[in-house]
Amino acid sequence: MRGMSRRYLVVIFQFLPFALAFLRDRRRFVLFGSGRQVTDDRHRQRAERMRDTMLELGPAFVKIGQVLSTRPDIVPPIYADVFGTLQDEVPEDAGGDPTRIVDEEFGDELDRSTLEPIAGGSLAYVYTAQYQGKRIALKVRRPGLEPLIERDLRVVRGLIPLVSLFATERQQYSIENAADDFEDIISDELDFDREGTIMRDIRENFADDDRVVIPEVYETLSSERVLAMEYLTGRKITDDDAFDGVDVTPHEMATRIIDVYLEMGLVDGVFHADPHPGNLAVTDDGRLLLFDFGMSERLSATIQEDIVGLYRALVRRDVDDLVDALIALDVLEPHVNRSEVGRVLELVIENLEGRSEVTWRMIITELTTMLRDFPFRIPPDVMLLIRVGTVGEGVCRQLDPEFDFLAVVRSFLAEQGLIESELDTIIEETWRDARQSLPALTRIPARFDRTLYRLERGEVVVRTEPVDDRRVGDPYLGYAVVVGALVVAASILTFHARPYELPVLAVAAAFFLVYLVRRRAS
Repeated sequence: MRGMSRRYLVVIFQFLPFALAFLRDRRRFVLFGSGRQVTDDRHRQRAERMRDTMLELGPAFVKIGQVLSTRPDIVPPIYADVFGTLQDEVPEDAGGDPTRIVDEEFGDELDRSTLEPIAGGSLAYVYTAQYQGKRIALKVRRPGLEPLIERDLRVVRGLIPLVSLFATERQQYSIENAADDFEDIISDELDFDREGTIMRDIRENFADDDRVVIPEVYETLSSERVLAMEYLTGRKITDDDAFDGVDVTPHEMATRIIDVYLEMGLVDGVFHADPHPGNLAVTDDGRLLLFDFGMSERLSATIQEDIVGLYRALVRRDVDDLVDALIALDVLEPHVNRSEVGRVLELVIENLEGRSEVTWRMIITELTTMLRDFPFRIPPDVMLLIRVGTVGEGVCRQLDPEFDFLAVVRSFLAEQGLIESELDTIIEETWRDARQSLPALTRIPARFDRTLYRLERGEVVVRTEPVDDRRVGDPYLGYAVVVGALVVAASILTFHARPYELPVLAVAAAFFLVYLVRRRAS
Protein backbone atom coordinates (compact mmCIF):
# COMPACT_ATOMS: atom_id res chain seq x y z
CA MET A 1 0.00 0.00 0.00
CA ARG A 2 2.86 2.32 0.88
CA GLY A 3 4.49 1.52 -2.48
CA MET A 4 1.29 2.44 -4.32
CA SER A 5 1.02 5.78 -2.48
CA ARG A 6 4.64 6.54 -3.25
CA ARG A 7 4.04 5.79 -6.95
CA TYR A 8 1.03 8.12 -7.00
CA LEU A 9 3.20 10.90 -5.57
CA VAL A 10 6.00 10.24 -8.06
CA VAL A 11 3.66 10.36 -11.05
CA ILE A 12 1.83 13.47 -9.79
CA PHE A 13 5.14 15.22 -9.05
CA GLN A 14 6.47 14.42 -12.55
CA PHE A 15 3.37 15.66 -14.40
CA LEU A 16 2.43 18.57 -12.12
CA PRO A 17 4.52 21.16 -14.05
CA PHE A 18 2.72 20.20 -17.26
CA ALA A 19 -0.70 20.41 -15.58
CA LEU A 20 0.11 23.92 -14.33
CA ALA A 21 1.32 24.94 -17.78
CA PHE A 22 -1.91 23.77 -19.41
CA LEU A 23 -3.99 25.54 -16.77
CA ARG A 24 -2.08 28.76 -17.33
CA ASP A 25 -2.75 28.46 -21.07
CA ARG A 26 -6.43 28.89 -20.19
CA ARG A 27 -6.03 31.40 -17.32
CA ARG A 28 -2.73 33.15 -16.91
CA PHE A 29 -2.94 33.09 -13.10
CA VAL A 30 -4.50 29.58 -12.92
CA LEU A 31 -7.75 30.67 -11.24
CA PHE A 32 -8.27 33.97 -13.03
CA GLY A 33 -6.97 36.05 -15.88
CA SER A 34 -7.21 35.77 -19.64
CA GLY A 35 -5.74 32.93 -21.66
CA ARG A 36 -2.26 33.18 -23.11
CA GLN A 37 -1.04 32.55 -26.63
CA VAL A 38 1.40 29.63 -26.88
CA THR A 39 3.44 29.16 -30.03
CA ASP A 40 3.75 25.81 -31.79
CA ASP A 41 7.45 25.73 -30.93
CA ARG A 42 6.61 26.13 -27.25
CA HIS A 43 4.04 23.33 -27.46
CA ARG A 44 6.58 21.10 -29.19
CA GLN A 45 9.18 21.72 -26.49
CA ARG A 46 6.59 20.92 -23.83
CA ALA A 47 5.60 17.72 -25.66
CA GLU A 48 9.24 16.63 -25.87
CA ARG A 49 9.67 17.09 -22.11
CA MET A 50 6.50 15.03 -21.54
CA ARG A 51 7.89 12.30 -23.81
CA ASP A 52 11.12 12.21 -21.79
CA THR A 53 9.11 12.02 -18.57
CA MET A 54 7.19 9.01 -19.89
CA LEU A 55 10.45 7.27 -20.75
CA GLU A 56 11.72 7.93 -17.23
CA LEU A 57 8.53 6.54 -15.63
CA GLY A 58 8.94 3.17 -17.33
CA PRO A 59 7.32 0.65 -19.69
CA ALA A 60 3.64 1.32 -18.92
CA PHE A 61 4.00 5.05 -19.57
CA VAL A 62 6.05 4.44 -22.71
CA LYS A 63 3.15 2.39 -24.07
CA ILE A 64 0.60 4.97 -22.94
CA GLY A 65 2.57 7.65 -24.81
CA GLN A 66 2.63 5.51 -27.94
CA VAL A 67 -1.12 4.99 -27.69
CA LEU A 68 -1.72 8.73 -27.17
CA SER A 69 0.22 9.42 -30.38
CA THR A 70 -2.71 7.89 -32.25
CA ARG A 71 -5.45 9.47 -30.12
CA PRO A 72 -6.17 12.89 -31.69
CA ASP A 73 -9.42 12.89 -29.71
CA ILE A 74 -7.34 13.36 -26.53
CA VAL A 75 -4.10 15.15 -27.48
CA PRO A 76 -3.49 17.95 -30.04
CA PRO A 77 -1.63 17.12 -33.29
CA ILE A 78 1.74 18.55 -32.16
CA TYR A 79 1.76 16.34 -29.05
CA ALA A 80 0.64 13.33 -31.08
CA ASP A 81 3.57 13.85 -33.48
CA VAL A 82 6.13 14.04 -30.67
CA PHE A 83 4.66 11.07 -28.78
CA GLY A 84 4.85 9.13 -32.04
CA THR A 85 8.65 9.28 -31.78
CA LEU A 86 8.56 7.33 -28.51
CA GLN A 87 10.59 4.20 -29.07
CA ASP A 88 10.99 1.33 -26.69
CA GLU A 89 14.31 2.69 -25.44
CA VAL A 90 14.50 0.73 -22.22
CA PRO A 91 17.76 -0.85 -20.99
CA GLU A 92 18.00 -4.62 -21.29
CA ASP A 93 18.20 -5.18 -17.54
CA ALA A 94 15.35 -2.81 -16.61
CA GLY A 95 13.09 -4.74 -14.21
CA GLY A 96 15.46 -7.69 -14.14
CA ASP A 97 17.65 -9.75 -16.44
CA PRO A 98 15.59 -11.40 -19.26
CA THR A 99 18.23 -14.11 -19.71
CA ARG A 100 17.11 -15.52 -16.37
CA ILE A 101 13.74 -16.31 -18.01
CA VAL A 102 15.56 -18.11 -20.84
CA ASP A 103 17.46 -20.24 -18.33
CA GLU A 104 14.28 -21.11 -16.46
CA GLU A 105 12.35 -22.03 -19.63
CA PHE A 106 15.03 -24.00 -21.52
CA GLY A 107 17.56 -25.15 -18.93
CA ASP A 108 20.32 -27.22 -20.52
CA GLU A 109 18.44 -27.64 -23.82
CA LEU A 110 19.78 -24.29 -24.98
CA ASP A 111 23.46 -23.44 -25.27
CA ARG A 112 23.62 -20.22 -23.22
CA SER A 113 26.89 -19.21 -24.91
CA THR A 114 25.07 -18.80 -28.23
CA LEU A 115 22.53 -16.35 -26.81
CA GLU A 116 22.80 -12.92 -28.46
CA PRO A 117 20.52 -9.87 -27.92
CA ILE A 118 19.24 -8.29 -31.15
CA ALA A 119 16.36 -6.01 -30.12
CA GLY A 120 14.72 -4.60 -27.03
CA GLY A 121 11.39 -3.04 -26.17
CA SER A 122 9.55 -1.73 -23.15
CA LEU A 123 7.74 -5.04 -22.60
CA ALA A 124 10.09 -7.67 -24.03
CA TYR A 125 13.57 -8.35 -25.30
CA VAL A 126 14.58 -10.38 -28.37
CA TYR A 127 17.53 -12.81 -28.57
CA THR A 128 18.86 -15.29 -31.05
CA ALA A 129 20.25 -18.65 -29.96
CA GLN A 130 21.39 -21.97 -31.35
CA TYR A 131 18.84 -24.71 -30.71
CA GLN A 132 19.29 -28.26 -31.98
CA GLY A 133 21.51 -27.18 -34.84
CA LYS A 134 19.53 -24.18 -36.05
CA ARG A 135 19.32 -20.53 -35.20
CA ILE A 136 16.04 -19.41 -33.60
CA ALA A 137 14.68 -16.12 -32.29
CA LEU A 138 13.32 -15.76 -28.76
CA LYS A 139 11.06 -12.93 -27.64
CA VAL A 140 11.34 -12.84 -23.85
CA ARG A 141 9.05 -10.95 -21.51
CA ARG A 142 10.87 -8.76 -19.03
CA PRO A 143 10.88 -10.42 -15.58
CA GLY A 144 8.74 -8.83 -12.90
CA LEU A 145 6.99 -6.70 -15.48
CA GLU A 146 3.35 -7.62 -14.85
CA PRO A 147 3.16 -6.26 -11.27
CA LEU A 148 4.77 -2.99 -12.42
CA ILE A 149 2.36 -2.66 -15.33
CA GLU A 150 -0.62 -3.46 -13.12
CA ARG A 151 0.51 -0.91 -10.52
CA ASP A 152 0.99 1.89 -13.07
CA LEU A 153 -2.33 1.17 -14.77
CA ARG A 154 -4.04 1.43 -11.35
CA VAL A 155 -2.31 4.78 -10.85
CA VAL A 156 -3.45 6.01 -14.27
CA ARG A 157 -7.00 4.81 -13.61
CA GLY A 158 -7.00 6.60 -10.27
CA LEU A 159 -5.72 9.86 -11.77
CA ILE A 160 -8.13 9.97 -14.73
CA PRO A 161 -11.01 11.51 -12.69
CA LEU A 162 -8.58 14.24 -11.61
CA VAL A 163 -7.46 14.83 -15.19
CA SER A 164 -11.10 15.00 -16.33
CA LEU A 165 -11.71 17.96 -14.03
CA PHE A 166 -9.34 20.04 -16.15
CA ALA A 167 -10.45 18.64 -19.53
CA THR A 168 -12.99 20.13 -21.89
CA GLU A 169 -16.41 18.49 -22.19
CA ARG A 170 -15.41 16.97 -25.51
CA GLN A 171 -12.17 15.54 -24.11
CA GLN A 172 -13.99 14.08 -21.11
CA TYR A 173 -15.94 11.76 -23.41
CA SER A 174 -12.66 10.29 -24.71
CA ILE A 175 -10.82 10.25 -21.38
CA GLU A 176 -13.59 8.27 -19.62
CA ASN A 177 -12.61 5.07 -21.43
CA ALA A 178 -8.90 5.82 -21.84
CA ALA A 179 -7.77 3.62 -18.92
CA ASP A 180 -9.67 0.63 -20.32
CA ASP A 181 -8.16 1.24 -23.75
CA PHE A 182 -4.61 1.45 -22.33
CA GLU A 183 -5.13 -1.74 -20.33
CA ASP A 184 -6.55 -3.68 -23.29
CA ILE A 185 -3.68 -2.70 -25.60
CA ILE A 186 -0.91 -3.40 -23.09
CA SER A 187 -2.51 -6.70 -22.02
CA ASP A 188 -2.69 -7.80 -25.66
CA GLU A 189 1.02 -7.05 -26.11
CA LEU A 190 1.88 -9.10 -23.04
CA ASP A 191 -0.15 -12.07 -24.28
CA PHE A 192 2.37 -14.18 -26.20
CA ASP A 193 -0.24 -16.87 -26.93
CA ARG A 194 -2.35 -14.28 -28.72
CA GLU A 195 0.67 -12.93 -30.63
CA GLY A 196 1.75 -16.42 -31.71
CA THR A 197 -1.77 -17.27 -32.91
CA ILE A 198 -1.99 -14.08 -34.95
CA MET A 199 1.45 -14.70 -36.47
CA ARG A 200 0.40 -18.20 -37.52
CA ASP A 201 -2.86 -16.91 -39.02
CA ILE A 202 -1.16 -14.16 -41.03
CA ARG A 203 1.60 -16.53 -42.16
CA GLU A 204 -1.06 -18.96 -43.37
CA ASN A 205 -2.97 -16.20 -45.16
CA PHE A 206 0.18 -15.26 -47.13
CA ALA A 207 1.50 -18.80 -47.59
CA ASP A 208 1.11 -18.59 -51.39
CA ASP A 209 2.29 -14.99 -51.69
CA ASP A 210 5.97 -14.65 -52.59
CA ARG A 211 5.95 -10.87 -51.90
CA VAL A 212 5.98 -11.19 -48.12
CA VAL A 213 7.39 -13.50 -45.45
CA ILE A 214 6.40 -13.96 -41.78
CA PRO A 215 8.55 -16.00 -39.36
CA GLU A 216 7.23 -19.42 -38.35
CA VAL A 217 6.21 -19.80 -34.70
CA TYR A 218 7.64 -22.79 -32.80
CA GLU A 219 4.65 -23.62 -30.65
CA THR A 220 6.31 -26.40 -28.65
CA LEU A 221 9.13 -24.08 -27.56
CA SER A 222 6.86 -21.14 -26.71
CA SER A 223 5.30 -20.39 -23.33
CA GLU A 224 3.58 -17.63 -21.41
CA ARG A 225 6.91 -15.81 -21.03
CA VAL A 226 8.78 -16.77 -24.23
CA LEU A 227 7.74 -16.72 -27.89
CA ALA A 228 10.04 -18.88 -30.01
CA MET A 229 10.12 -18.37 -33.77
CA GLU A 230 12.09 -18.82 -36.94
CA TYR A 231 15.11 -16.54 -37.18
CA LEU A 232 14.96 -14.59 -40.43
CA THR A 233 17.22 -11.74 -41.46
CA GLY A 234 16.89 -8.76 -43.75
CA ARG A 235 18.03 -5.20 -44.21
CA LYS A 236 16.08 -2.50 -42.44
CA ILE A 237 13.70 -1.12 -45.01
CA THR A 238 14.88 2.49 -44.69
CA ASP A 239 18.64 1.70 -44.79
CA ASP A 240 20.56 3.19 -47.69
CA ASP A 241 21.59 -0.26 -48.96
CA ALA A 242 18.21 -1.94 -48.36
CA PHE A 243 17.53 -2.42 -52.09
CA ASP A 244 21.07 -3.14 -53.29
CA GLY A 245 21.18 -6.32 -55.35
CA VAL A 246 17.42 -7.04 -55.20
CA ASP A 247 14.95 -6.98 -58.06
CA VAL A 248 12.54 -4.50 -56.47
CA THR A 249 12.56 -0.69 -56.35
CA PRO A 250 11.72 1.45 -53.32
CA HIS A 251 8.48 2.59 -55.04
CA GLU A 252 7.46 -1.02 -55.73
CA MET A 253 8.17 -1.95 -52.12
CA ALA A 254 6.14 1.01 -50.86
CA THR A 255 3.20 -0.13 -53.00
CA ARG A 256 3.67 -3.68 -51.73
CA ILE A 257 3.58 -2.53 -48.10
CA ILE A 258 0.22 -0.79 -48.59
CA ASP A 259 -1.25 -3.71 -50.56
CA VAL A 260 -0.14 -6.23 -47.92
CA TYR A 261 -1.54 -4.21 -45.02
CA LEU A 262 -4.83 -3.56 -46.80
CA GLU A 263 -5.14 -7.26 -47.56
CA MET A 264 -4.46 -8.14 -43.93
CA GLY A 265 -7.02 -5.67 -42.58
CA LEU A 266 -9.82 -5.48 -45.13
CA VAL A 267 -9.69 -8.95 -46.71
CA ASP A 268 -8.32 -11.32 -44.05
CA GLY A 269 -9.50 -9.39 -40.99
CA VAL A 270 -6.29 -9.82 -38.97
CA PHE A 271 -3.38 -7.39 -39.29
CA HIS A 272 0.03 -6.35 -37.99
CA ALA A 273 -0.48 -2.87 -36.52
CA ASP A 274 3.06 -1.59 -36.01
CA PRO A 275 4.69 -0.95 -39.42
CA HIS A 276 7.50 1.33 -38.27
CA PRO A 277 10.89 0.86 -40.03
CA GLY A 278 12.30 -1.31 -37.23
CA ASN A 279 9.61 -3.92 -37.90
CA LEU A 280 9.99 -4.01 -41.69
CA ALA A 281 12.93 -5.47 -43.61
CA VAL A 282 13.93 -6.47 -47.13
CA THR A 283 15.23 -10.02 -47.50
CA ASP A 284 18.08 -10.96 -49.83
CA ASP A 285 15.56 -12.23 -52.39
CA GLY A 286 13.57 -8.96 -52.30
CA ARG A 287 10.64 -10.01 -50.11
CA LEU A 288 8.99 -7.91 -47.41
CA LEU A 289 9.78 -9.30 -43.94
CA LEU A 290 7.50 -8.40 -40.99
CA PHE A 291 8.65 -8.48 -37.36
CA ASP A 292 7.00 -8.06 -33.94
CA PHE A 293 3.29 -8.84 -33.93
CA GLY A 294 2.71 -7.71 -30.35
CA MET A 295 0.64 -4.78 -31.60
CA SER A 296 -1.93 -6.44 -33.85
CA GLU A 297 -5.68 -6.67 -34.17
CA ARG A 298 -8.58 -8.64 -35.55
CA LEU A 299 -11.45 -6.93 -37.36
CA SER A 300 -14.97 -8.29 -37.66
CA ALA A 301 -16.67 -8.33 -41.07
CA THR A 302 -18.92 -5.50 -39.86
CA ILE A 303 -15.96 -3.26 -38.97
CA GLN A 304 -14.34 -4.05 -42.33
CA GLU A 305 -17.52 -2.99 -44.15
CA ASP A 306 -17.79 0.18 -42.05
CA ILE A 307 -14.19 1.15 -42.89
CA VAL A 308 -14.79 0.65 -46.60
CA GLY A 309 -18.06 2.59 -46.25
CA LEU A 310 -16.13 5.46 -44.63
CA TYR A 311 -13.70 5.60 -47.54
CA ARG A 312 -16.52 5.31 -50.10
CA ALA A 313 -18.36 8.20 -48.44
CA LEU A 314 -15.22 10.36 -48.60
CA VAL A 315 -14.67 9.56 -52.29
CA ARG A 316 -18.30 10.35 -53.13
CA ARG A 317 -18.37 13.39 -50.81
CA ASP A 318 -21.54 11.94 -49.28
CA VAL A 319 -21.82 13.67 -45.92
CA ASP A 320 -24.81 11.61 -44.70
CA ASP A 321 -23.01 8.33 -45.37
CA LEU A 322 -19.87 9.76 -43.76
CA VAL A 323 -21.79 10.51 -40.55
CA ASP A 324 -23.34 7.02 -40.64
CA ALA A 325 -19.89 5.42 -40.99
CA LEU A 326 -18.41 7.43 -38.09
CA ILE A 327 -21.34 6.46 -35.86
CA ALA A 328 -21.06 2.80 -36.91
CA LEU A 329 -17.35 2.83 -35.97
CA ASP A 330 -18.24 4.31 -32.53
CA VAL A 331 -16.24 7.45 -33.29
CA LEU A 332 -19.36 9.60 -32.86
CA GLU A 333 -22.21 9.07 -30.42
CA PRO A 334 -25.45 7.79 -32.01
CA HIS A 335 -27.42 10.79 -30.71
CA VAL A 336 -24.96 13.39 -32.08
CA ASN A 337 -26.50 16.39 -33.88
CA ARG A 338 -26.27 15.08 -37.45
CA SER A 339 -26.98 18.38 -39.16
CA GLU A 340 -24.22 20.21 -37.26
CA VAL A 341 -21.73 17.39 -37.81
CA GLY A 342 -22.74 17.31 -41.48
CA ARG A 343 -21.91 20.99 -41.89
CA VAL A 344 -18.51 20.45 -40.28
CA LEU A 345 -17.77 17.45 -42.51
CA GLU A 346 -18.70 19.49 -45.58
CA LEU A 347 -16.04 21.99 -44.52
CA VAL A 348 -13.54 19.13 -44.09
CA ILE A 349 -14.20 17.93 -47.64
CA GLU A 350 -13.98 21.48 -49.02
CA ASN A 351 -10.69 22.11 -47.22
CA LEU A 352 -9.19 18.88 -48.54
CA GLU A 353 -10.38 19.55 -52.08
CA GLY A 354 -8.66 22.93 -52.00
CA ARG A 355 -5.22 21.36 -51.48
CA SER A 356 -2.85 20.35 -54.26
CA GLU A 357 -1.84 17.23 -52.34
CA VAL A 358 -3.90 15.17 -49.89
CA THR A 359 -2.33 12.59 -47.58
CA TRP A 360 -3.71 10.17 -45.02
CA ARG A 361 -2.23 12.27 -42.20
CA MET A 362 -3.93 15.39 -43.62
CA ILE A 363 -7.32 13.64 -43.70
CA ILE A 364 -7.01 12.43 -40.10
CA THR A 365 -5.72 15.79 -38.85
CA GLU A 366 -8.41 17.77 -40.68
CA LEU A 367 -11.17 15.40 -39.58
CA THR A 368 -10.20 15.27 -35.91
CA THR A 369 -9.47 19.01 -35.72
CA MET A 370 -12.87 19.94 -37.14
CA LEU A 371 -14.69 17.44 -34.91
CA ARG A 372 -13.18 18.83 -31.71
CA ASP A 373 -16.41 20.64 -30.84
CA PHE A 374 -18.30 17.33 -30.70
CA PRO A 375 -17.99 14.40 -28.27
CA PHE A 376 -15.99 11.83 -30.19
CA ARG A 377 -13.46 9.16 -29.32
CA ILE A 378 -11.15 6.79 -31.17
CA PRO A 379 -11.90 3.14 -30.22
CA PRO A 380 -8.84 0.83 -29.95
CA ASP A 381 -9.45 -0.97 -33.27
CA VAL A 382 -9.89 2.33 -35.13
CA MET A 383 -6.86 3.72 -33.28
CA LEU A 384 -4.69 0.89 -34.58
CA LEU A 385 -5.99 1.45 -38.11
CA ILE A 386 -5.07 5.13 -37.84
CA ARG A 387 -1.63 4.09 -36.61
CA VAL A 388 -1.11 1.69 -39.52
CA GLY A 389 -2.14 4.35 -42.03
CA THR A 390 -0.07 7.15 -40.48
CA VAL A 391 3.10 5.13 -39.78
CA GLY A 392 2.78 3.15 -43.03
CA GLU A 393 2.41 6.30 -45.11
CA GLY A 394 5.46 7.78 -43.37
CA VAL A 395 7.58 4.72 -44.22
CA CYS A 396 6.40 4.76 -47.84
CA ARG A 397 7.24 8.47 -48.12
CA GLN A 398 10.74 7.69 -46.84
CA LEU A 399 11.11 5.12 -49.60
CA ASP A 400 9.58 7.38 -52.28
CA PRO A 401 8.98 11.07 -51.45
CA GLU A 402 6.45 11.28 -54.30
CA PHE A 403 4.48 8.21 -53.19
CA ASP A 404 0.71 8.67 -53.48
CA PHE A 405 -0.65 6.66 -50.56
CA LEU A 406 -4.33 7.35 -51.29
CA ALA A 407 -4.02 6.44 -54.98
CA VAL A 408 -2.63 3.01 -54.04
CA VAL A 409 -5.43 2.53 -51.49
CA ARG A 410 -8.06 3.48 -54.07
CA SER A 411 -6.54 1.14 -56.67
CA PHE A 412 -6.45 -1.79 -54.21
CA LEU A 413 -10.05 -1.32 -53.10
CA ALA A 414 -11.24 -1.14 -56.71
CA GLU A 415 -9.27 -4.27 -57.70
CA GLN A 416 -10.77 -6.16 -54.76
CA GLY A 417 -14.27 -5.02 -55.72
CA LEU A 418 -14.64 -3.27 -52.36
CA ILE A 419 -15.40 0.05 -54.06
CA GLU A 420 -16.29 1.01 -57.60
CA SER A 421 -13.70 2.43 -59.96
CA GLU A 422 -13.87 6.19 -60.56
CA LEU A 423 -15.56 5.64 -63.96
CA ASP A 424 -18.07 3.23 -62.44
CA THR A 425 -18.80 5.78 -59.70
CA ILE A 426 -19.46 8.55 -62.23
CA ILE A 427 -21.67 6.30 -64.34
CA GLU A 428 -23.60 5.07 -61.30
CA GLU A 429 -24.18 8.61 -59.96
CA THR A 430 -25.26 9.86 -63.40
CA TRP A 431 -27.63 6.92 -63.87
CA ARG A 432 -29.08 7.40 -60.38
CA ASP A 433 -29.75 11.09 -61.08
CA ALA A 434 -31.30 10.18 -64.41
CA ARG A 435 -33.58 7.57 -62.84
CA GLN A 436 -34.72 10.05 -60.21
CA SER A 437 -35.41 12.70 -62.85
CA LEU A 438 -37.03 10.41 -65.46
CA PRO A 439 -40.53 10.22 -63.92
CA ALA A 440 -40.77 14.00 -63.73
CA LEU A 441 -39.46 14.46 -67.28
CA THR A 442 -41.93 11.96 -68.75
CA ARG A 443 -44.83 13.82 -67.13
CA ILE A 444 -43.79 17.23 -68.51
CA PRO A 445 -45.31 16.87 -72.04
CA ALA A 446 -48.70 15.80 -70.68
CA ARG A 447 -48.72 18.61 -68.12
CA PHE A 448 -47.86 21.26 -70.67
CA ASP A 449 -50.43 19.82 -73.08
CA ARG A 450 -53.07 20.32 -70.37
CA THR A 451 -51.74 23.82 -69.63
CA LEU A 452 -51.93 24.83 -73.31
CA TYR A 453 -55.49 23.46 -73.54
CA ARG A 454 -56.51 25.57 -70.51
CA LEU A 455 -54.81 28.62 -72.04
CA GLU A 456 -56.82 28.13 -75.25
CA ARG A 457 -60.03 28.13 -73.20
CA GLY A 458 -58.94 31.10 -71.10
CA GLU A 459 -58.99 29.11 -67.86
CA VAL A 460 -55.55 30.13 -66.63
CA VAL A 461 -55.83 32.81 -63.97
CA VAL A 462 -52.91 34.34 -62.06
CA ARG A 463 -53.82 35.72 -58.64
CA THR A 464 -51.55 37.86 -56.50
CA GLU A 465 -52.63 39.12 -53.12
CA PRO A 466 -50.88 41.97 -51.31
CA VAL A 467 -49.67 41.30 -47.78
CA ASP A 468 -51.65 44.34 -46.58
CA ASP A 469 -54.03 46.96 -47.95
CA ARG A 470 -51.28 49.28 -49.11
CA ARG A 471 -50.22 48.97 -52.77
CA VAL A 472 -46.51 48.25 -52.51
CA GLY A 473 -44.22 47.16 -55.33
CA ASP A 474 -45.21 45.98 -58.82
CA PRO A 475 -48.87 44.79 -59.00
CA TYR A 476 -48.15 42.94 -62.25
CA LEU A 477 -45.14 41.00 -60.97
CA GLY A 478 -47.07 37.74 -61.28
CA TYR A 479 -46.91 38.00 -65.09
CA ALA A 480 -43.12 38.28 -64.93
CA VAL A 481 -42.92 35.24 -62.62
CA VAL A 482 -45.00 33.21 -65.08
CA VAL A 483 -42.75 34.35 -67.94
CA GLY A 484 -39.64 33.19 -66.06
CA ALA A 485 -41.19 29.82 -65.23
CA LEU A 486 -42.21 29.27 -68.87
CA VAL A 487 -38.73 30.13 -70.13
CA VAL A 488 -37.18 27.59 -67.72
CA ALA A 489 -39.72 24.97 -68.84
CA ALA A 490 -38.91 25.70 -72.49
CA SER A 491 -35.20 25.19 -71.87
CA ILE A 492 -35.94 21.77 -70.34
CA LEU A 493 -38.21 20.81 -73.24
CA THR A 494 -35.45 21.45 -75.79
CA PHE A 495 -34.19 17.93 -74.92
CA HIS A 496 -37.50 16.37 -76.02
CA ALA A 497 -37.86 14.88 -79.49
CA ARG A 498 -40.91 17.02 -80.28
CA PRO A 499 -40.65 20.83 -80.39
CA TYR A 500 -42.76 21.50 -77.32
CA GLU A 501 -40.54 24.42 -76.42
CA LEU A 502 -41.85 26.55 -79.32
CA PRO A 503 -45.46 26.96 -78.13
CA VAL A 504 -44.22 27.41 -74.55
CA LEU A 505 -41.92 30.23 -75.67
CA ALA A 506 -44.81 31.74 -77.60
CA VAL A 507 -46.98 31.73 -74.48
CA ALA A 508 -44.08 33.23 -72.49
CA ALA A 509 -43.79 36.01 -75.10
CA ALA A 510 -47.53 36.67 -74.87
CA PHE A 511 -47.41 36.97 -71.08
CA PHE A 512 -44.38 39.23 -71.35
CA LEU A 513 -46.24 41.47 -73.83
CA VAL A 514 -49.25 41.67 -71.50
CA TYR A 515 -46.88 42.54 -68.65
CA LEU A 516 -45.33 45.40 -70.60
CA VAL A 517 -48.71 46.76 -71.77
CA ARG A 518 -50.17 46.68 -68.24
CA ARG A 519 -47.05 48.35 -66.79
CA ARG A 520 -47.20 51.13 -69.43
CA ALA A 521 -50.96 51.65 -68.93
CA SER A 522 -50.56 51.97 -65.16
